[in-house]
Amino acid sequence: SDLCLLFLFRLKISRGLHTCTASFAAARSIRARDPGAKVLIVTDEPDLPYMRPPLSKELWFSDDPSVTETLRFKQWNGKERSIYFQPPSFYINPEELDSVENGGVAVLTGKKVVHMDVRGNKVKLDDDTEISYDKCLIATGGVPRNLQVIERAGEEVMKRTTLFRKVSDFRSLDKVSRNVKSITIIGGGFLGSELACALGRRSTESDLEVIQMFPEKGNMGKVLPEYLSNWTTEKVKKEGVKVLSEALVKSVTYKDDKLEIHLKDGRLVKTDHIVTAVGLEPNVDLAKSGGLEVDSDFGGYRVNAELQARSNIWVAGDAACFYDIRLGRRRVEHHDHAVVSGRLAGENMTGANKPYWHQSMFWSDLGPDVGYEAIGIVDSSLPTVGVFAKATAKDTPKAATEESGTGIRSESETEDTATSAVASVTPAPVVENKDDYGKGVIFYLRDKVVVGIILWNVFNRMPVARKIIKDGEEHADLNEVAKLFNIHED
Repeated sequence: SDLCLLFLFRLKISRGLHTCTASFAAARSIRARDPGAKVLIVTDEPDLPYMRPPLSKELWFSDDPSVTETLRFKQWNGKERSIYFQPPSFYINPEELDSVENGGVAVLTGKKVVHMDVRGNKVKLDDDTEISYDKCLIATGGVPRNLQVIERAGEEVMKRTTLFRKVSDFRSLDKVSRNVKSITIIGGGFLGSELACALGRRSTESDLEVIQMFPEKGNMGKVLPEYLSNWTTEKVKKEGVKVLSEALVKSVTYKDDKLEIHLKDGRLVKTDHIVTAVGLEPNVDLAKSGGLEVDSDFGGYRVNAELQARSNIWVAGDAACFYDIRLGRRRVEHHDHAVVSGRLAGENMTGANKPYWHQSMFWSDLGPDVGYEAIGIVDSSLPTVGVFAKATAKDTPKAATEESGTGIRSESETEDTATSAVASVTPAPVVENKDDYGKGVIFYLRDKVVVGIILWNVFNRMPVARKIIKDGEEHADLNEVAKLFNIHED
């Protein structure tokens, strides 16, 4: 689990608990509004706050043999950066936080908060240390889910299974991929598909067999409309991955130095290592001692629109089940949401009282050539309307980052807003080639209103998408709305 807490102190210490991304965003926000604030981040990981997306994306495409140590990667635009938000010199030693005159941010690594005394404004760590706080942010993230059939399969199977989430998981899977003949990824969502493409690309340089299996008909089947899911599956296959769709795992056994995955339809897959990428379970371990409400539908701590769970406790990131004034109650597990919700919680911890109105976006890249950005509720069970155009060389994640100069495609970094969208003056047909989903816009509808949008190989247009969802209007012709994204321009 990425159990991070963030605490804020002024006259006395105040601290909090956070996922590393949400907590760091909150810390930066707190210090911006209150330069004298003393902020302590408690995390059970050994690492300083870092961004997770590169662990399943860019780090795998590095040609640096020491990338598992440096954790530096080249963005698609060629610029290099570290996964860490700040170098160690940015932080204060936790022991010195009390006495430092101008405040600062300290990180207590390798420690877990096991008990909250909400009335006494203090928490207890797993080594029995007690910490008092003024205000607390819980950003405990989530724990990767495993399949019960794997958990029941015994030690030999478990030690050949990776649940991918942290820096240590990236390092161990990198090592495994260089020492085995076959890796099977179970899961067809974002993480599973990104890792499949990353390992598939690597397999072309070695004899590594990469298999991806999932219960849906195609990759990203829960998110993308069926035709686009099928197209994406073909793309993943071209990356060197053997894709098994409609695959339900019945049992896993270890026999003759191989893992044997038995599927419910009788298929048998032999492999050396399994990566399970089947979602996250929000970490709500502190709910009981903290007297905090857990949402029965979405999981996570229930908070109000200001991300507040109790009078001096806020929750941000994956573990927050918040009220979205446009789309209802939600829980979101993406980098941009962690940053933006963390930042807002930090502002509210210093008295801003702002509601969470931001529609967070997320993005996924299947290598440097195909990427998409999404916002709102993107669920393939909803009615969708897709408008596509022929792509050019500019319509790739690589080209987009070259143009924008940012690597992590998150508005947490670019901060753009759209006051009004300007439509392209060039009218164009809906789909120029039925099989060429080069670039386009997919609208997700609920009661005829757009509640979600995917921009497929269309970049730097997220403010337009955000405005369409915020307006919440019915649209007679979504082809006209698609022109706002200028997809038919050369």
